[in-house]
Amino acid sequence: MQLRVASFNIHACIGTDGRFDPARIAAVIREIDADVLALQEVEHHLLDNEDLLDYLARTTGYHAVAGPTLMRETRHYGNALLTRLPVINSQSRDISVPPYEPRAVIEARLGAGEKTLTVMATHLGLWPAERRMQVRQILSLLEQQPTDMTVLLGDLNEWFLWGRPLRWLHKHFRTSRHIRTFPTNFPLFSLDRIWVTPENHLLELHTHRTELSRKASDHLPIVAEIQL
Repeated sequence: MQLRVASFNIHACIGTDGRFDPARIAAVIREIDADVLALQEVEHHLLDNEDLLDYLARTTGYHAVAGPTLMRETRHYGNALLTRLPVINSQSRDISVPPYEPRAVIEARLGAGEKTLTVMATHLGLWPAERRMQVRQILSLLEQQPTDMTVLLGDLNEWFLWGRPLRWLHKHFRTSRHIRTFPTNFPLFSLDRIWVTPENHLLELHTHRTELSRKASDHLPIVAEIQL
């Protein structure tokens, strides 16, 4: 079985032109056509009495798993997972480092034929010491995975290619290419990542770069083809 997984920081649906445009984000999601898609910076607006995440799921044909990290009276904010695969179970794992912004990992076990796929979707913090502590927590979670394949994906906010968080993750996953995803108009930084274990099941890694995706957000989506 071959699957497509992707990660997309949607920047609260605000594009490079400054417009709030959920329909444009939904169009990019349909372009990507992934089996599993991690989203970051999901602002839970109401659109005609429908939650933004529910709107994105309904208009693109996915099942949504919410993972808000900032809980507000009106609009929550955080991570989400869209999947075409059946969800066996899911939970949000807190990896926050006080006093910084709350962060979490969506950990979802998905059915893929006779196999089980664990997907861990996250958005790490802005500060180096914060990311180091968060990656240690993620590595501890990864060592507990009993499934046939594990995918870690999301916006790692890691600007330094040879910083300790990336070195630790490379050691665990053995291999990963640096794909520049930010900013969309002239990508310089590999902030968005996808890792797969066992590593030989990662077939291809690339950005989804179209006229629409360059306008929809300040991050390009990153896409992987994997073999189960």
